[in-house]
Amino acid sequence: MEAMDIVGRAKEDASLPKATMTKIIKEMLPPDVRVARDAQDLLIECCVEFINLISSESNEVCSREDRRTIAPEHVLKALEVLGFGEYIEDVYSAYEQHKVETMDTVRGGKWTTGAEMTEEEALAEQQRMFAEARARMNGTAVTPKEQEPEPSMDS
Repeated sequence: MEAMDIVGRAKEDASLPKATMTKIIKEMLPPDVRVARDAQDLLIECCVEFINLISSESNEVCSREDRRTIAPEHVLKALEVLGFGEYIEDVYSAYEQHKVETMDTVRGGKWTTGAEMTEEEALAEQQRMFAEARARMNGTAVTPKEQEPEPSMDS
């Protein structure tokens, strides 16, 4: 029988993107250090296990507070409970940086910052973005569509 995680999927199904993890591993090491594929796989498995551990304890903390949504405070408390208290300051700092970097993203179907767009403006922007993507895919340059001149009153 397979080991199951909290949501009932086999633990082997849970993983992290290898390319991303390999990039992170390489960024953390001096340029002249190589890492064997088996060692990379082991590091990825360790990261997945660590995430499972923190998630599970965060869920416990959340449940003890009769909450249904794990909040950042629950994760920080889980780190403390599991003996990773020395990382709390760094984790909180990374969380604050993440909030700053993602302020201009969509949350709950609405933009968190920026002006509202009309449906026509959004459609025009979407078409422009599609054209740019098509051009990049085809290897051609895109010239921004010039606005049509307004008719003059002289005629």
